[in-house]
Amino acid sequence: MSGLDWPVGFARTAAAERERNRSFEATLGSTTKELATEMGRMDVGEWRGEIANAHTKSNGLPLHNANPDDPGFVLRWVDDGEQFAVACDASPRLRDNVRYVLKWVHETRMRSQRPVQTGDSEFAAARLPPGDDDEAVVGTATRQPPHEVLGVAPNAPENVIESAARARKAETHPDNDGDREEFKRVVNAKKAMLEDGR
Repeated sequence: MSGLDWPVGFARTAAAERERNRSFEATLGSTTKELATEMGRMDVGEWRGEIANAHTKSNGLPLHNANPDDPGFVLRWVDDGEQFAVACDASPRLRDNVRYVLKWVHETRMRSQRPVQTGDSEFAAARLPPGDDDEAVVGTATRQPPHEVLGVAPNAPENVIESAARARKAETHPDNDGDREEFKRVVNAKKAMLEDGR
């Protein structure tokens, strides 16, 4: 496990598929400073950045020299009681992933200032589904461990995990009137137990 609390349902980029962005000239330090400014402009209650196993500032943004094994970056915030998250691990460099998130937040915030009406907030794509725990806080996960999602022991053998996942996917599949988010949780739990290690 990387130590990064990646949002449930967000796909990870395979390390071999990550590509450097050669058009970003900014440093990690200047990028995190811009991101903090951008979050201040959004006027949200709570927010924090998350990286894996590296030194961060009090707001969770990486220090200028951070170089974690996992270059992924997650930004979480709460606005009007709703939780939001955006994440990026498309680049093998943390700096580029933080920059991608900064660019997305800035562009989305700018769209929200246009005199155009839409059916939902411009940030709706980043809204997280409500958790089971009403006391969810930015930066803390409120998700079940993968083995509990599948209903197996933490050290269950591979065939038991696959069998349990198959049964749970059949129960929760949207085509069978199941819940799409629960189905995603089952898929991610199986992946976490089989591919990512226990």
